[in-house]
Amino acid sequence: MEKETQLEDYSTIAQRTFSDRNRTNILKKAEQLTIVFLLPKVPKFISPNVLTLIGTVGSVFVFLAFVLGTYVTNRYLLLGIIGLFLNWLGDSLDGRLAYYRNIPRRWYGFAIDIIADWIGIVLIGFGYYIYAKNGTQIVAFAFVALYGWSVIISQLRYKITDQYSIDSGFVGPTELRFIIAFILIAEVLFHGSIAYLAGLIAIVLFVINIVDSFKLLKLGDLKDKNQG
Repeated sequence: MEKETQLEDYSTIAQRTFSDRNRTNILKKAEQLTIVFLLPKVPKFISPNVLTLIGTVGSVFVFLAFVLGTYVTNRYLLLGIIGLFLNWLGDSLDGRLAYYRNIPRRWYGFAIDIIADWIGIVLIGFGYYIYAKNGTQIVAFAFVALYGWSVIISQLRYKITDQYSIDSGFVGPTELRFIIAFILIAEVLFHGSIAYLAGLIAIVLFVINIVDSFKLLKLGDLKDKNQG
């Protein structure tokens, strides 16, 4: 009976807190279970805005990890993993906490989430730009530009379908954080590997954006035909 009650509580909380978006990422189930577990434990004095700030502070940590990794020792890149966790914590819980507490501000939250995400990715990209050597700084620019492209696609998809999704198939922001964390660890263990791995990620993002752009155009074309 207790187990059934816990499942019911999870279902009720999940329905209320994740009702505003459609997630398709591969870590969706584990991520939502973790969020539902954490939400009741967030102290009352911590507001959704404070969580957004914590997420941004996490991005600052990643930026500092690259700076320290450049001018001190690349072992400081591991500090970026803490930053990525803080970024996930703030970014994943801010809006969910608002829905959990029944105080959602849909359009304000939507706007601040996009702004915070963009600030975060610019900080990470700029940090890598400082760390990169021998002409590979272009990868940092490509990463920021490609992420921005994916954000534009998600907003246009929302406009056309009225369904908000931040994922590209099985890959979402959470998976991207795991990938960046793996790259940081690999760079500490195998100095110089970051240039190849970051370049590979940029290529993958480019391919994903191309595919998503064609899908978006098909959705737009279909909506035009239905409205015509």
